[in-house]
Amino acid sequence: MTNPSNKPAAILRDGDLKATIWRNEGEKGPFFSIQFASIYRDGNDGWQERNAFTGSGLLRLAHIASKAYDEVANLRSLEKSED
Repeated sequence: MTNPSNKPAAILRDGDLKATIWRNEGEKGPFFSIQFASIYRDGNDGWQERNAFTGSGLLRLAHIASKAYDEVANLRSLEKSED
């Protein structure tokens, strides 16, 4: 589970889609989780997020998921090189 008080390890954007990558500590060491969201402005001109995606957005979601996968691999590689 993510801790909202921590900063994300990375945030990827594609228009109104966002992938937030969180670094977590587990019993077996660090691991990464990814949270996907669709961003929109509400009636009060504030930003909101939802975790529902339209059919036309699924291909873009797959694309940003692939980018998130690559970014996690990069983050793992950076952690190993710091050891």
